[in-house]
Amino acid sequence: MRVLIAGGGIGGPATALSLHAAGVETAVVESAREIRPLGVGINLLPHAVRELIELGLGDELAAIGVATAENVYCDRFGRRIFTEPRGLAQGYRWPQYSVHRGELQRLLLAAVRERLGADAVRTGARVVGFDDSGQRGSVRVRVLDRATGTVGETAARALIGADGLHSAVRAALHPQDGPLLWSGIRMWRGTTRAEPFLTGRSMVIVRDGDAELVAYPIGGGRVNWVCQVRMSEPGPLTGDAAWNRAGWLADVLPYFEDWRLGWLDVPGLLTGCDEILEYPMVDREPLPWWGSGRVTLLGDAAHPMYPVGANGASQAVVDARVLARELARADDVPTALARYETERREATAAVVRANRAMNRAGARTPEELARVTDTYRDTTGGDVRTLNARPSLSCR
Repeated sequence: MRVLIAGGGIGGPATALSLHAAGVETAVVESAREIRPLGVGINLLPHAVRELIELGLGDELAAIGVATAENVYCDRFGRRIFTEPRGLAQGYRWPQYSVHRGELQRLLLAAVRERLGADAVRTGARVVGFDDSGQRGSVRVRVLDRATGTVGETAARALIGADGLHSAVRAALHPQDGPLLWSGIRMWRGTTRAEPFLTGRSMVIVRDGDAELVAYPIGGGRVNWVCQVRMSEPGPLTGDAAWNRAGWLADVLPYFEDWRLGWLDVPGLLTGCDEILEYPMVDREPLPWWGSGRVTLLGDAAHPMYPVGANGASQAVVDARVLARELARADDVPTALARYETERREATAAVVRANRAMNRAGARTPEELARVTDTYRDTTGGDVRTLNARPSLSCR
């Protein structure tokens, strides 16, 4: 009997590969009828890159990503305030990669189909409910076929809800879950054909008042950019939080049209983008518990967080590895899922809180920025010496 994973984004395929490596039979169902390389750039921190390399994906990652060498904090005139080495340059044994999210997703899904079989990923199928009454040692999962509109039922050894920010599995487990929480910041994101800047492997972070720009190369002659503007005080989100909602240049350009970094044309970066996405920066309060019995959550379904620490996808990858290790170790599935939650729930809640603190930080001097970034690494489990010395999460 297979473990069923709801969600084919980043966390779902990473979980499938981790379970397969641990000898656990697995299948993935994804709501989208066609999986296309959508989205913009994301970062994989060394603690996630380590896990993907141990899964045998090191060469593929290096082929699609840019190994980030430094974070450069500066003002809107390009004057450098603070520079922090990243990845290998910081002393980690593994790089930090900046990649296109859709290309990373495609890489992971291709590996799942190659290793687990072509039928290991079913598209156009959405989990709409489950019964975990414990009959015959399985959870009964109801899956909607979006092409026919019919709902079928399948037995699974466990159900893993890796179905993202609007998780149906989370909604079933936590029907009284509170609303998405808006930071008060609206984000516009895009990728633009542009020359690399500074080292060619630099990430730049520029803040001026209520506006902030983050930009970094993601390979293929592209620079990924995120523009953030504070619009209001934090509070519950009342509108939509679709991650692929179209944005408009006229809404974002006025905040950045007079920025002159010198080595990076910020207005040109925005105007040269073919597709802009708009998104509210949101998260949720950490849950007091994720799952029960044979059902649990993973990735954004379990712990949605602000994208200010480049940690969302990375935490999902670590979730996947710990989950696989515990399922391989234990004969009893509910015990394995409880151990997984015990190890990961508080750790990821700390990242959610750290991202909020990072977002509020008003640090502007080199000393303040160094303190904020050091504190963030310590809080989120990214200390260089600790990670380098930590045993592998692999169960074999």
